[in-house]
Amino acid sequence: MAATTANFDVQGFLASRSEAVNRALDRFLPSVRARPPTIHKAMRYSLFAGGKRMRPALCLAAAQACGGEQADAMPLACAVECIHTYSLIHDDLPAMDNDDFRRGKPTNHKVFGEGIAVLAGDALLTRAFEIAVQGRPAARYSHRDMVLELARASGSLELIAGQAADLEAEGKKISAPQLKFIHERKTSALLRCSVRLGGMSANCSAARLAALTEFGYNIGLAFQVIDDILDVTQTTKQLGKTAGKDAAVHKATYPAIVGLEKSRNIARQLTDKAFAALKIFKGRAAALEALADFLLTRDK
Repeated sequence: MAATTANFDVQGFLASRSEAVNRALDRFLPSVRARPPTIHKAMRYSLFAGGKRMRPALCLAAAQACGGEQADAMPLACAVECIHTYSLIHDDLPAMDNDDFRRGKPTNHKVFGEGIAVLAGDALLTRAFEIAVQGRPAARYSHRDMVLELARASGSLELIAGQAADLEAEGKKISAPQLKFIHERKTSALLRCSVRLGGMSANCSAARLAALTEFGYNIGLAFQVIDDILDVTQTTKQLGKTAGKDAAVHKATYPAIVGLEKSRNIARQLTDKAFAALKIFKGRAAALEALADFLLTRDK
């Protein structure tokens, strides 16, 4: 744990930011009364299913570290959460991971059917870009820069690349570098995008944006390594999703390839690198450091 996080109330930070993000998302999304109501109910079902809002929190914390205002970062934080939620809806589909539970509730396709679940994911993805341009551009970063950042992170070279490579690797023996490629794109890309967008909303310098990029990359990889560990060590009730699913379908994970203890060491090393990247902020990134520490020590 970094020294500056010792007295930081990370649970309070997450709770307050989650509440603010939920209020904003409620404003940004169509009402359940908008026709056709089923698709808007499905979108809201997964979006408000109770996640920790870690990506929006990282976005808002990055803006804070760069001296920005929460209001300027909020549309970008909400856009990232819409993309994250869309990816989960599609990830849970029978054609992908075929999961029955997410965040302790039946997955979207279990409630609304596969067709509506596909459309709900599509709708959240496209809505994300509508939301992103509702914020103010910064002096150094235009709306074009921000939308491009979001599009690249969620496209076929990053988020979707990771998902595609993950699908193709199922049931096969792959190397640690191949698994790293999957995790870099499937998980790290959007977390890195979250902190970069937060910095951009605050008109951060190039040096600070580079530091946020390094932080986001390392914390994103650590997040996924820990997710792999939890799938092995926790129960379905603890996780809020089906435990042991990765092993059951012979999916490549860090514990499966390098072992549990080495996986824990890798997560610690990645988190240390993430902390080191924040030195440029000279103690003003306490929220980012606390969130990184929270991710390392989480149990679900």
